[in-house]
Amino acid sequence: MGYLVVRGEEVKRVFLDEIAILVIENPAISFTGCLMEALTEKKIKVIFCDAKRSPVAELVPCHGSHDSSLKIRRQAAWPEEIKALVWREIVAEKIRKQADFLKTIGKEREQVLLTSYIGQVELADATNREGHAAKVYFNALFGMDFTRSAELPVNAALNYGYSLILSTFNREISCSGYLTQLGIFHDNMFNHFNLSCDLMEPFRILVDKEVYAMQPQTFEKEEKHRLWNILNQTVMIDGSHQTVLNAIRIYSRSVFEAINDADPSKILFVSDE
Repeated sequence: MGYLVVRGEEVKRVFLDEIAILVIENPAISFTGCLMEALTEKKIKVIFCDAKRSPVAELVPCHGSHDSSLKIRRQAAWPEEIKALVWREIVAEKIRKQADFLKTIGKEREQVLLTSYIGQVELADATNREGHAAKVYFNALFGMDFTRSAELPVNAALNYGYSLILSTFNREISCSGYLTQLGIFHDNMFNHFNLSCDLMEPFRILVDKEVYAMQPQTFEKEEKHRLWNILNQTVMIDGSHQTVLNAIRIYSRSVFEAINDADPSKILFVSDE
């Protein structure tokens, strides 16, 4: 009858049209094939977690749009020149957001340095301003000894938050009829989500801000649910207030339009309120 029915100590019903993303946090959960079919038809992103309740896989539908074959042909033929231009805009926006955040927390010296990197971003970020900015940025946030490879609660929180944002982009790209495998910049043959990794970059800041505010000493259920709430936050895009979920949809479609029309100025980024 169009409801997700959860049977435990109590029976709960959730209308499928009210669900955008479903997380299966416990691998001991069982569900029906009928539910999987309904979730796929409704284009609801389903994320599966391991025994530690960390995302490990997701459900990706084979068909996301009525004209997906046309869009995939276009995607495969996207010119390298326009992809390079769009990637430059995405990287510059990511660094801009990082610099603005550093300014709000009083890291003005690092903010000035990152701001200088914005004008240095070349086509396809040939000089890797993104990588240089990331090192300065994370050291400013979490200390000079901090590295992204260390096994720390902060990194666990960042990785979890980024995986949620990535999954949301996977859903939107699939719904729009494009392939997540064919990226603008990322092109790793073993990465099924190259395009999602490209598009999500300016949205990482939402996770960074939350983790910085949390300063987690442990990473458990409470911290994970707090990161989930990022998707319900309100942001400004294209002159209106939208949830992050809706903003990802608006932004993603603007990127597709920008590439197909060879006009990077059509990209709609989230702005400060």
